[in-house]
Amino acid sequence: MDVLALILFLLPPYVANATPPVLGGGLRMDFSKTFVDGQPLLGKGKTWRGFLAGVSAGIITAFILDRLFPLFFSFPVFWTGVLSSLGALVGDALGSFVKRRLKVSGSFQPLDQLSFIIVALVFAYPVAKTFITPFVLIVVIVVTYVVHLVANKVAYFIGVKEVPW
Repeated sequence: MDVLALILFLLPPYVANATPPVLGGGLRMDFSKTFVDGQPLLGKGKTWRGFLAGVSAGIITAFILDRLFPLFFSFPVFWTGVLSSLGALVGDALGSFVKRRLKVSGSFQPLDQLSFIIVALVFAYPVAKTFITPFVLIVVIVVTYVVHLVANKVAYFIGVKEVPW
């Protein structure tokens, strides 16, 4: 496994996932509706502006990578980035949905750290299956877990996030 290829592969979904706390806000994705259990569908932190900004930032990252490294990857860089960015934000929302069903309002490890990257990998798999091997999958999950824990603590410390998870 090429470490540089892995880092570049992870950039679009990481950028997509990191953008909503900075650029989000506004209209909630769940329109403040509740599920049959009386809990919010997603919660106040999931907004359309954050979702669209995150996906857009991931797509822009994928576009730049595609232009800088056109022949570096064994998969279509742009489309992998588009799909993994969309998957990252869908995965994050799905994680929030699950937490609401379980009535968890605080940190819920490892769901908080991994839901975005697991769904990003699922979304990207159809166009990057030659790259997403079982070994890469394990490395991505371990690296993401650690990076996500550290990044969230830093974002909380500098005031970008309201909670450290």
